[in-house]
Amino acid sequence: MRLAADENFNGEIVRGLLRKVPELDLIRVQDIGLIGHDDPEVREWAASEGRILLTHDRVTIPDFAYERLAATRRMPGVWVIASRFPVGQAIEEILLLISCSRQGEWEGVVCHLPL
Repeated sequence: MRLAADENFNGEIVRGLLRKVPELDLIRVQDIGLIGHDDPEVREWAASEGRILLTHDRVTIPDFAYERLAATRRMPGVWVIASRFPVGQAIEEILLLISCSRQGEWEGVVCHLPL
Protein backbone atom coordinates (compact mmCIF):
# COMPACT_ATOMS: atom_id res chain seq x y z
CA MET A 1 0.00 0.00 0.00
CA ARG A 2 1.39 3.41 -0.98
CA LEU A 3 0.47 6.05 1.62
CA ALA A 4 1.22 9.72 2.25
CA ALA A 5 0.64 11.56 5.52
CA ASP A 6 -0.27 15.22 5.18
CA GLU A 7 1.58 17.92 7.10
CA ASN A 8 -0.68 17.95 10.14
CA PHE A 9 -1.16 14.20 10.43
CA ASN A 10 -0.38 12.85 13.91
CA GLY A 11 3.28 11.81 14.01
CA GLU A 12 2.55 9.26 16.74
CA ILE A 13 0.30 7.39 14.33
CA VAL A 14 2.97 7.48 11.62
CA ARG A 15 5.65 6.22 14.03
CA GLY A 16 3.32 3.50 15.33
CA LEU A 17 2.50 2.31 11.83
CA LEU A 18 6.17 2.15 10.88
CA ARG A 19 7.07 0.43 14.14
CA LYS A 20 4.51 -2.31 13.45
CA VAL A 21 5.22 -2.53 9.70
CA PRO A 22 8.75 -1.20 9.02
CA GLU A 23 8.47 -1.91 5.29
CA LEU A 24 5.27 0.16 4.95
CA ASP A 25 5.50 2.56 2.00
CA LEU A 26 4.50 5.70 3.91
CA ILE A 27 5.88 9.16 3.13
CA ARG A 28 5.27 12.27 5.21
CA VAL A 29 4.67 15.47 3.25
CA GLN A 30 7.31 17.29 5.30
CA ASP A 31 9.95 14.72 4.26
CA ILE A 32 9.62 15.57 0.57
CA GLY A 33 9.72 19.35 0.77
CA LEU A 34 6.00 20.10 0.70
CA ILE A 35 5.77 21.53 4.21
CA GLY A 36 3.68 24.72 4.14
CA HIS A 37 2.24 23.98 0.70
CA ASP A 38 -1.51 24.30 0.24
CA ASP A 39 -3.90 21.37 0.09
CA PRO A 40 -4.31 21.26 -3.72
CA GLU A 41 -0.54 20.92 -4.16
CA VAL A 42 -0.35 18.15 -1.58
CA ARG A 43 -3.32 16.36 -3.12
CA GLU A 44 -1.82 16.74 -6.60
CA TRP A 45 1.50 15.29 -5.43
CA ALA A 46 -0.20 12.33 -3.71
CA ALA A 47 -2.28 11.64 -6.83
CA SER A 48 0.74 11.86 -9.14
CA GLU A 49 2.57 9.40 -6.88
CA GLY A 50 -0.45 7.09 -6.63
CA ARG A 51 -0.59 7.45 -2.84
CA ILE A 52 -3.58 7.29 -0.54
CA LEU A 53 -3.53 10.45 1.58
CA LEU A 54 -3.83 10.13 5.36
CA THR A 55 -5.29 13.26 6.93
CA HIS A 56 -7.17 14.62 9.92
CA ASP A 57 -8.60 17.45 7.77
CA ARG A 58 -12.31 16.64 7.45
CA VAL A 59 -13.14 19.98 5.85
CA THR A 60 -10.91 20.85 2.88
CA ILE A 61 -9.15 17.63 1.84
CA PRO A 62 -12.33 15.63 1.08
CA ASP A 63 -13.68 18.59 -0.94
CA PHE A 64 -10.48 18.68 -3.03
CA ALA A 65 -10.76 14.92 -3.52
CA TYR A 66 -14.35 15.21 -4.74
CA GLU A 67 -13.37 18.10 -7.03
CA ARG A 68 -10.70 15.88 -8.61
CA LEU A 69 -13.28 13.16 -9.16
CA ALA A 70 -15.77 15.60 -10.66
CA ALA A 71 -13.07 16.72 -13.08
CA THR A 72 -12.40 13.04 -13.94
CA ARG A 73 -8.87 13.32 -12.56
CA ARG A 74 -7.14 10.47 -10.77
CA MET A 75 -7.70 10.32 -7.02
CA PRO A 76 -5.94 7.34 -5.38
CA GLY A 77 -7.96 7.73 -2.18
CA VAL A 78 -8.16 9.65 1.06
CA TRP A 79 -8.39 8.23 4.56
CA VAL A 80 -9.72 10.85 6.97
CA ILE A 81 -8.85 9.84 10.51
CA ALA A 82 -10.72 11.64 13.29
CA SER A 83 -8.23 13.75 15.23
CA ARG A 84 -9.73 12.66 18.56
CA PHE A 85 -9.50 8.98 17.67
CA PRO A 86 -7.10 7.26 20.12
CA VAL A 87 -3.67 6.72 18.55
CA GLY A 88 -3.57 2.98 19.17
CA GLN A 89 -7.00 2.44 17.66
CA ALA A 90 -6.15 4.61 14.65
CA ILE A 91 -3.04 2.52 14.03
CA GLU A 92 -5.01 -0.72 14.29
CA GLU A 93 -7.78 0.45 11.92
CA ILE A 94 -5.28 1.70 9.35
CA LEU A 95 -3.40 -1.61 9.54
CA LEU A 96 -6.70 -3.46 9.14
CA LEU A 97 -7.48 -1.50 5.96
CA ILE A 98 -3.99 -2.20 4.64
CA SER A 99 -4.17 -5.92 5.37
CA CYS A 100 -7.71 -6.43 4.04
CA SER A 101 -7.59 -4.44 0.82
CA ARG A 102 -5.52 -3.58 -2.22
CA GLN A 103 -4.32 -0.17 -3.35
CA GLY A 104 -6.64 0.02 -6.36
CA GLU A 105 -9.75 -0.57 -4.26
CA TRP A 106 -9.36 2.93 -2.80
CA GLU A 107 -9.25 4.73 -6.13
CA GLY A 108 -11.86 7.50 -5.98
CA VAL A 109 -12.81 6.75 -2.36
CA VAL A 110 -12.85 9.03 0.67
CA CYS A 111 -12.93 6.85 3.79
CA HIS A 112 -13.60 8.21 7.28
CA LEU A 113 -12.15 6.47 10.34
CA PRO A 114 -13.25 5.18 12.72
CA LEU A 115 -15.27 2.88 10.54
